[in-house]
Amino acid sequence: MKKRILILTAGFGEGHNSAARGVRDGLARVAAAAAEIELRDLFPETYGTLNEIVRRTYLAVINRWPASWGHVYRWLDGITNFDERFERFSRLRQRFTHVMERFQPHVIVSTFPPYPYFLRQILETNPGSFHRCKSVVVITDSITVNAVWYRCEADYFLAPNEQSAAVLLAAGVAPEKIKTFGFPVSPKFADLTQERQLPSSNSEPRVLYMIHAATRRAPELVERLARLGVDLTVTIGRAEELRPAIEGAAGGSETKIIGWTDELPRLLHDNHVLIGKAGGATVQETIAAACPMIINHVVSGQEEGNARLIDETNSGVIACSPAEVVTQVQRAFADDAKQWREWAANIHSLSRPRASLDIAKFLMSL
Repeated sequence: MKKRILILTAGFGEGHNSAARGVRDGLARVAAAAAEIELRDLFPETYGTLNEIVRRTYLAVINRWPASWGHVYRWLDGITNFDERFERFSRLRQRFTHVMERFQPHVIVSTFPPYPYFLRQILETNPGSFHRCKSVVVITDSITVNAVWYRCEADYFLAPNEQSAAVLLAAGVAPEKIKTFGFPVSPKFADLTQERQLPSSNSEPRVLYMIHAATRRAPELVERLARLGVDLTVTIGRAEELRPAIEGAAGGSETKIIGWTDELPRLLHDNHVLIGKAGGATVQETIAAACPMIINHVVSGQEEGNARLIDETNSGVIACSPAEVVTQVQRAFADDAKQWREWAANIHSLSRPRASLDIAKFLMSL
């Protein structure tokens, strides 16, 4: 009989969806014939247009007023009665129940923190209706791990790194419940085994700038970077409205401007440094690729720990203004790239590109 694994995510942040896809793709590669996998986002399925309004509002707040989100984040961290608060989501709990009745999962993997609370309520309300399934929580943030992640009942908590595992342990989570496989990045990262070519006097440093947030100042940063004489690649994702401004800022340079792409693992592997926001997925993917990072945008609260992970391990640096970013790029590649080589060695020690494959093997063993 195939093992049925239900993966639950929510579209309120890049980390949740990236982790869910990583788990799914790892399972597909490791146990395609032995597992039945279903990935669901129950929030839009349940609330439709209302969910989309909330999602867009959340993204607008964290991108335009990142410091203000810190107040919400700290308020959430202080809540001790999450079960009572999540009881209000009766429609979502009903849909979750129907999914469980149909799919009868052996393992439920949650990459968005409310799901384990809903699962507990479902099992308490419907005793004997479902066989015992394992609940596994995949934590997508580092160091500043909100209490909503670990105040739930779960069989296992998968931490992205030792620093986050230490936070769970200090909060009272039983050691046997904490597993540290790394963040479940795409299995494509594990395929990139060729060593990155070191910067040299014979070639320009390769710099990748991913525009996810702080778009207002993005053209200024592109203009400054284009004047440095680096091999610059800029990704704008699905924000095609940015392309004219970025092309204008690049001027006559040979800057490469890329829209949405599924080649991020290769881009991170091919470039010497990434400039981008401290999102859960972005930071963990650059770690998986062992690509040093210059962080130019930090959302207060949830992304502070991700930025600290890069800064405290000396795997890159935080530089929030275009001028600071340019200064750090110049510093990285000065003196035969001395600073870059130090960053690269440190981030390589953190890298776990096979995390999704290791997690898949673990899930299949439950």
